[in-house]
Amino acid sequence: MAVASLVLGIISIVIGLFSAGSLGWLGAILGIIGIIMGAQAKKVPDQSGLASAGFVCSIIGTILCLLMYIACIACVGGLAALS
Repeated sequence: MAVASLVLGIISIVIGLFSAGSLGWLGAILGIIGIIMGAQAKKVPDQSGLASAGFVCSIIGTILCLLMYIACIACVGGLAALS
């Protein structure tokens, strides 16, 4: 579970950085799943370090994706208001 959490967190960060906000909802969902899996994997003592890394990456990816998605929505709303 720790590896899956880390992979989901990294994918979430990549989606947040390179999708320009349009796929922010997908990255946020993957990040939330990564947070849940990281929290569950922290209970296993052998996977504690990898689980913490996955947990942190998933939190960063979720926040990044949500911020970019909100910025994208605000930008589209601002452009619509100009017309």
